[in-house]
Amino acid sequence: MACIVEETERADQSNETQIALISGVPDDISESCLARVPREYHMAMKCVSRRWRDFVCSDEFCDYRIKFNLAESWIYALCRDLSGGVFLHMLNPFSSRRRSWKRIHEYQYIPKREGMGFAALGKRLFMLGGCGWLEDATDEVYCFDVAMNTCCDVVPPLSTKRCYFACETVDGKIMAIGGLGLNPNAKRTWDVYDPLTRTCKSCYDANIVPEIEDSFVMDGKIYVRGGGSSTVVYNASSGVWETMEDVMASGWKGPAVVVADELYVLDQTFGTKLTMWCKHKRMWISIGKLSQLVMKQPCRLVSIGNSIFVIGKDCSTVVIDVENVRKTSMNGVMVCSSIPKTWDDDIDVISCKSVAI
Repeated sequence: MACIVEETERADQSNETQIALISGVPDDISESCLARVPREYHMAMKCVSRRWRDFVCSDEFCDYRIKFNLAESWIYALCRDLSGGVFLHMLNPFSSRRRSWKRIHEYQYIPKREGMGFAALGKRLFMLGGCGWLEDATDEVYCFDVAMNTCCDVVPPLSTKRCYFACETVDGKIMAIGGLGLNPNAKRTWDVYDPLTRTCKSCYDANIVPEIEDSFVMDGKIYVRGGGSSTVVYNASSGVWETMEDVMASGWKGPAVVVADELYVLDQTFGTKLTMWCKHKRMWISIGKLSQLVMKQPCRLVSIGNSIFVIGKDCSTVVIDVENVRKTSMNGVMVCSSIPKTWDDDIDVISCKSVAI
């Protein structure tokens, strides 16, 4: 009886793949049409048929939208509540309705976890490592496919159990750098995680800084800032760790983000001030101050196009258009738009990433 059911299911799936995406229209034209539907309607498209669902969730669909500049970036925030549980929130910056953060209930709630790494590759988010209040560092890796809106199985785990580490992506690989772990050498090692080949290898370098606080990627290099203002740079093309020039390191006093190959830093030392690193003059330039009435520190940064999203405690969000901010500042205070939170619970934002589909 079980064999009959399985054969029936296979036959249904075979028939489904032979049905045109749009009746009477060649599939290549149908795919081109469906790829132009705004992302906020993709969930409804997946409910039309199995073929539509498979196509909308496929890498082919995402690659097509990116190739023809149709992709839209949404922001994902890895958050932690008062009990220490970790979960995901999502923001659609291009919503035709009111912009607001939403909880992703399809992502599994991880209780009492701190010091996790957060990375985005393609249409997938990766949550790596971390430790519990009464538990040591872990090598676990979680994956969430934002197109399918579901969790995925990931193998293997990290090579080194670690927490409170830098986590960035370069050349299609995830780099888990330094941090703390059961192995006393964990702070001087980094894992290279390749989701495509499902391999993870550990490397060692004495130049990696301890007590990592922040990191970013620019020009194919990973910049890492540790405690005591110590900094180091990883050159992905040569695989060598280098020192960061003192002038550039001196202005890195908060979360950093790259917009159109320009580096911006949110200095939260005295108030909240946005600065920019001028490559040609080799100096830091003050852009303007940010009102603290619309957001709470500490803040995380993520960029989409020419806009910087400053995401503070409880996901209170300010959007800065870097092209117009100098023209619209008033007495040194930047004029920005804001996205208020829509819930009463207190949450901390661990990290933020954008995913383009």
